[in-house]
Amino acid sequence: MSHSDTIPLHPSSQSDIDEIENLINASVQSGPATVLAARPPSPPRASIPVSSTPFIPSNLPPPSYQKPASVAPAPPPPPSVPPADLNQTSRPNIAADGFGAPVNTLTEPVWDTVKRDLSRIVSNLKLVVFPNPYREDPGKALRDWDLWGPFFFIVFLGLTLSWSASVKKSEVFAVAFALLAAGAIILTLNVLLLGGHIIFFQSLSLLGYCLFPLDVGALICMLKANVIVKVVVVCVTLAWSSWAAYPFMSSAVNPRRKALALYPVLLMYVSVGFLIIAID
Repeated sequence: MSHSDTIPLHPSSQSDIDEIENLINASVQSGPATVLAARPPSPPRASIPVSSTPFIPSNLPPPSYQKPASVAPAPPPPPSVPPADLNQTSRPNIAADGFGAPVNTLTEPVWDTVKRDLSRIVSNLKLVVFPNPYREDPGKALRDWDLWGPFFFIVFLGLTLSWSASVKKSEVFAVAFALLAAGAIILTLNVLLLGGHIIFFQSLSLLGYCLFPLDVGALICMLKANVIVKVVVVCVTLAWSSWAAYPFMSSAVNPRRKALALYPVLLMYVSVGFLIIAID
Protein backbone atom coordinates (compact mmCIF):
# COMPACT_ATOMS: atom_id res chain seq x y z
CA MET A 1 0.00 0.00 0.00
CA SER A 2 1.41 3.44 -0.99
CA HIS A 3 1.20 6.82 0.78
CA SER A 4 -1.18 8.17 -1.94
CA ASP A 5 -3.80 5.73 -0.97
CA THR A 6 -6.42 7.19 1.41
CA ILE A 7 -8.29 5.34 4.04
CA PRO A 8 -11.94 6.36 4.42
CA LEU A 9 -12.74 7.67 8.00
CA HIS A 10 -15.44 6.35 10.18
CA PRO A 11 -18.62 8.40 9.92
CA SER A 12 -18.49 9.35 13.60
CA SER A 13 -14.92 10.60 13.35
CA GLN A 14 -15.78 12.68 10.27
CA SER A 15 -18.63 14.34 12.14
CA ASP A 16 -16.36 15.22 15.04
CA ILE A 17 -13.82 16.85 12.78
CA ASP A 18 -16.55 18.85 11.02
CA GLU A 19 -17.87 20.06 14.38
CA ILE A 20 -14.38 21.24 15.50
CA GLU A 21 -13.89 23.12 12.21
CA ASN A 22 -17.25 24.85 12.64
CA LEU A 23 -16.33 26.00 16.14
CA ILE A 24 -13.01 27.41 14.97
CA ASN A 25 -14.64 29.29 12.11
CA ALA A 26 -17.32 30.68 14.42
CA SER A 27 -14.73 32.02 16.86
CA VAL A 28 -12.75 33.71 14.09
CA GLN A 29 -15.82 35.42 12.65
CA SER A 30 -17.02 36.72 16.00
CA GLY A 31 -13.84 38.85 16.50
CA PRO A 32 -11.38 38.98 19.37
CA ALA A 33 -12.74 37.71 22.61
CA THR A 34 -13.16 40.02 25.60
CA VAL A 35 -10.47 39.59 28.21
CA LEU A 36 -11.46 39.99 31.84
CA ALA A 37 -9.59 42.56 33.88
CA ALA A 38 -6.82 41.15 36.04
CA ARG A 39 -7.35 40.92 39.81
CA PRO A 40 -5.75 43.87 41.54
CA PRO A 41 -2.80 42.88 43.70
CA SER A 42 -3.40 42.53 47.43
CA PRO A 43 -2.11 45.35 49.61
CA PRO A 44 1.21 44.67 51.31
CA ARG A 45 0.97 43.19 54.81
CA ALA A 46 2.80 44.64 57.75
CA SER A 47 5.92 42.58 58.40
CA ILE A 48 6.72 41.43 61.96
CA PRO A 49 10.29 42.19 62.86
CA VAL A 50 12.19 39.08 63.83
CA SER A 51 15.20 39.46 66.11
CA SER A 52 18.03 36.99 66.38
CA THR A 53 18.16 37.45 70.15
CA PRO A 54 15.46 35.90 72.39
CA PHE A 55 14.96 39.10 74.40
CA ILE A 56 13.89 42.56 73.24
CA PRO A 57 16.42 45.18 74.21
CA SER A 58 15.12 47.61 76.80
CA ASN A 59 15.64 51.35 76.78
CA LEU A 60 16.14 51.42 80.56
CA PRO A 61 19.69 52.05 81.76
CA PRO A 62 21.48 48.99 83.15
CA PRO A 63 21.37 48.69 86.96
CA SER A 64 24.49 49.77 88.76
CA TYR A 65 26.08 46.87 90.72
CA GLN A 66 27.63 47.74 94.00
CA LYS A 67 29.93 45.27 95.76
CA PRO A 68 28.63 44.54 99.28
CA ALA A 69 30.82 45.76 102.05
CA SER A 70 32.85 42.91 103.54
CA VAL A 71 31.82 42.13 107.09
CA ALA A 72 34.43 40.67 109.40
CA PRO A 73 33.36 37.21 110.66
CA ALA A 74 32.44 37.02 114.30
CA PRO A 75 35.05 35.25 116.44
CA PRO A 76 34.03 31.70 117.44
CA PRO A 77 32.85 31.30 121.02
CA PRO A 78 35.42 29.86 123.40
CA PRO A 79 35.02 26.12 124.04
CA SER A 80 33.12 25.32 127.16
CA VAL A 81 35.31 23.71 129.79
CA PRO A 82 33.47 21.26 132.05
CA PRO A 83 33.87 21.93 135.74
CA ALA A 84 36.63 19.91 137.28
CA ASP A 85 35.59 17.11 139.56
CA LEU A 86 37.10 17.48 143.00
CA ASN A 87 37.17 13.75 143.56
CA GLN A 88 38.84 13.18 140.20
CA THR A 89 41.53 15.78 140.84
CA SER A 90 42.34 14.32 144.21
CA ARG A 91 42.93 10.81 142.88
CA PRO A 92 44.87 9.42 139.88
CA ASN A 93 42.96 9.05 136.65
CA ILE A 94 42.63 5.30 136.35
CA ALA A 95 40.11 5.27 133.49
CA ALA A 96 42.35 7.25 131.15
CA ASP A 97 44.81 4.40 130.79
CA GLY A 98 42.14 2.03 129.56
CA PHE A 99 40.90 4.30 126.76
CA GLY A 100 44.02 6.25 125.82
CA ALA A 101 46.53 5.52 123.11
CA PRO A 102 47.92 1.99 123.33
CA VAL A 103 51.32 1.78 124.92
CA ASN A 104 54.03 0.22 122.80
CA THR A 105 55.34 -2.51 125.12
CA LEU A 106 57.56 -4.17 122.50
CA THR A 107 60.34 -1.61 122.59
CA GLU A 108 60.15 -0.33 126.17
CA PRO A 109 62.44 -1.71 128.90
CA VAL A 110 61.21 -4.58 131.04
CA TRP A 111 61.46 -2.52 134.20
CA ASP A 112 59.06 0.10 132.75
CA THR A 113 56.52 -2.62 131.98
CA VAL A 114 56.82 -4.04 135.50
CA LYS A 115 56.41 -0.61 137.08
CA ARG A 116 53.34 0.14 134.98
CA ASP A 117 51.72 -3.19 135.90
CA LEU A 118 52.50 -2.72 139.59
CA SER A 119 51.05 0.79 139.60
CA ARG A 120 47.91 -0.52 137.90
CA ILE A 121 47.54 -3.28 140.51
CA VAL A 122 47.91 -0.79 143.36
CA SER A 123 45.38 1.60 141.80
CA ASN A 124 42.79 -1.13 141.19
CA LEU A 125 43.32 -2.47 144.70
CA LYS A 126 42.50 0.96 146.13
CA LEU A 127 39.37 1.18 144.00
CA VAL A 128 38.02 -2.22 145.01
CA VAL A 129 39.07 -2.85 148.61
CA PHE A 130 39.20 0.63 150.13
CA PRO A 131 36.37 3.21 150.33
CA ASN A 132 36.08 5.45 147.26
CA PRO A 133 33.25 7.23 145.40
CA TYR A 134 33.30 4.72 142.51
CA ARG A 135 32.52 1.59 144.51
CA GLU A 136 28.83 1.62 143.56
CA ASP A 137 29.57 1.43 139.82
CA PRO A 138 31.71 -1.54 138.75
CA GLY A 139 32.13 -0.09 135.26
CA LYS A 140 33.80 3.06 136.61
CA ALA A 141 35.68 1.27 139.39
CA LEU A 142 37.60 -1.09 137.13
CA ARG A 143 37.63 0.23 133.59
CA ASP A 144 41.32 -0.59 133.47
CA TRP A 145 40.88 -4.09 134.88
CA ASP A 146 43.68 -6.63 134.81
CA LEU A 147 44.26 -10.28 135.78
CA TRP A 148 47.77 -9.92 137.16
CA GLY A 149 46.50 -8.71 140.52
CA PRO A 150 43.95 -11.52 141.06
CA PHE A 151 46.51 -14.11 139.92
CA PHE A 152 49.05 -12.76 142.41
CA PHE A 153 46.55 -12.77 145.31
CA ILE A 154 45.40 -16.33 144.54
CA VAL A 155 48.99 -17.62 144.34
CA PHE A 156 49.98 -15.71 147.49
CA LEU A 157 47.05 -17.16 149.46
CA GLY A 158 47.89 -20.69 148.28
CA LEU A 159 51.56 -20.24 149.22
CA THR A 160 50.64 -18.83 152.64
CA LEU A 161 48.36 -21.79 153.39
CA SER A 162 51.00 -24.27 152.20
CA TRP A 163 53.64 -22.62 154.41
CA SER A 164 51.26 -22.81 157.37
CA ALA A 165 50.66 -26.55 156.85
CA SER A 166 53.03 -28.93 158.62
CA VAL A 167 52.53 -31.78 156.13
CA LYS A 168 51.54 -32.13 152.45
CA LYS A 169 52.36 -28.56 151.57
CA SER A 170 52.07 -29.13 147.82
CA GLU A 171 48.60 -30.67 148.17
CA VAL A 172 47.43 -27.74 150.30
CA PHE A 173 48.66 -25.29 147.67
CA ALA A 174 46.95 -27.25 144.86
CA VAL A 175 43.64 -27.42 146.73
CA ALA A 176 43.69 -23.74 147.64
CA PHE A 177 44.65 -22.63 144.11
CA ALA A 178 42.00 -24.85 142.45
CA LEU A 179 39.32 -23.75 144.92
CA LEU A 180 39.95 -20.05 144.36
CA ALA A 181 40.41 -20.20 140.59
CA ALA A 182 37.42 -22.47 139.92
CA GLY A 183 35.30 -20.58 142.45
CA ALA A 184 35.94 -17.22 140.75
CA ILE A 185 35.00 -18.66 137.36
CA ILE A 186 31.82 -20.28 138.71
CA LEU A 187 30.76 -17.12 140.53
CA THR A 188 31.30 -15.05 137.39
CA LEU A 189 29.20 -17.44 135.31
CA ASN A 190 26.52 -17.31 137.99
CA VAL A 191 26.35 -13.52 137.75
CA LEU A 192 26.18 -13.62 133.95
CA LEU A 193 23.45 -16.27 133.96
CA LEU A 194 21.43 -14.10 136.33
CA GLY A 195 21.51 -11.34 133.70
CA GLY A 196 24.34 -9.35 135.21
CA HIS A 197 25.69 -6.38 133.22
CA ILE A 198 29.39 -6.99 133.71
CA ILE A 199 32.28 -8.26 131.62
CA PHE A 200 33.48 -11.81 132.30
CA PHE A 201 37.13 -10.94 132.94
CA GLN A 202 36.15 -7.79 134.80
CA SER A 203 34.15 -9.92 137.25
CA LEU A 204 37.13 -12.27 137.65
CA SER A 205 39.32 -9.28 138.39
CA LEU A 206 36.91 -7.91 141.00
CA LEU A 207 36.57 -11.23 142.82
CA GLY A 208 40.33 -11.69 142.77
CA TYR A 209 41.01 -8.27 144.26
CA CYS A 210 38.45 -8.95 146.98
CA LEU A 211 40.73 -11.78 148.20
CA PHE A 212 43.28 -9.24 149.44
CA PRO A 213 41.82 -9.05 153.01
CA LEU A 214 41.89 -12.85 153.26
CA ASP A 215 45.52 -12.82 152.13
CA VAL A 216 46.33 -10.44 154.96
CA GLY A 217 44.41 -12.67 157.41
CA ALA A 218 46.22 -15.81 156.22
CA LEU A 219 49.58 -14.08 156.65
CA ILE A 220 48.71 -13.01 160.22
CA CYS A 221 47.42 -16.50 161.08
CA MET A 222 50.66 -18.02 159.80
CA LEU A 223 52.63 -15.82 162.19
CA LYS A 224 50.24 -16.31 165.18
CA ALA A 225 49.37 -19.89 166.05
CA ASN A 226 46.71 -18.98 168.63
CA VAL A 227 43.28 -20.28 167.66
CA ILE A 228 41.38 -17.33 169.14
CA VAL A 229 43.53 -14.89 167.25
CA LYS A 230 42.92 -16.89 164.06
CA VAL A 231 39.15 -16.81 164.55
CA VAL A 232 39.08 -13.07 165.21
CA VAL A 233 41.38 -12.28 162.31
CA VAL A 234 39.43 -14.52 159.92
CA CYS A 235 36.09 -12.99 160.94
CA VAL A 236 37.40 -9.47 160.39
CA THR A 237 39.01 -10.23 157.04
CA LEU A 238 35.98 -12.24 155.92
CA ALA A 239 33.69 -9.28 156.65
CA TRP A 240 36.14 -6.99 154.83
CA SER A 241 36.18 -9.18 151.71
CA SER A 242 32.38 -9.47 151.71
CA TRP A 243 32.04 -5.69 152.12
CA ALA A 244 34.39 -5.17 149.17
CA ALA A 245 32.50 -7.57 146.88
CA TYR A 246 28.97 -6.54 147.87
CA PRO A 247 28.50 -3.31 145.83
CA PHE A 248 29.92 -4.77 142.63
CA MET A 249 27.92 -8.01 142.70
CA SER A 250 24.69 -6.38 143.87
CA SER A 251 24.75 -3.58 141.29
CA ALA A 252 25.53 -5.95 138.42
CA VAL A 253 22.28 -7.95 138.71
CA ASN A 254 18.60 -7.24 139.13
CA PRO A 255 17.66 -6.19 142.71
CA ARG A 256 15.28 -9.16 142.98
CA ARG A 257 18.17 -11.54 142.19
CA LYS A 258 20.70 -9.88 144.45
CA ALA A 259 20.65 -12.69 147.03
CA LEU A 260 21.26 -15.32 144.34
CA ALA A 261 24.40 -13.47 143.26
CA LEU A 262 25.77 -12.67 146.74
CA TYR A 263 25.18 -16.01 148.48
CA PRO A 264 27.74 -18.01 146.40
CA VAL A 265 30.35 -15.26 146.87
CA LEU A 266 29.89 -15.30 150.63
CA LEU A 267 29.99 -19.12 150.64
CA MET A 268 33.37 -19.18 148.84
CA TYR A 269 34.91 -16.63 151.18
CA VAL A 270 33.60 -18.53 154.22
CA SER A 271 35.17 -21.74 152.83
CA VAL A 272 38.50 -19.98 152.47
CA GLY A 273 38.20 -18.64 156.01
CA PHE A 274 37.60 -22.13 157.45
CA LEU A 275 40.56 -23.38 155.42
CA ILE A 276 42.78 -20.71 157.01
CA ILE A 277 41.68 -21.66 160.51
CA ALA A 278 41.87 -25.43 159.97
CA ILE A 279 45.42 -25.55 158.61
CA ASP A 280 47.99 -25.96 161.36
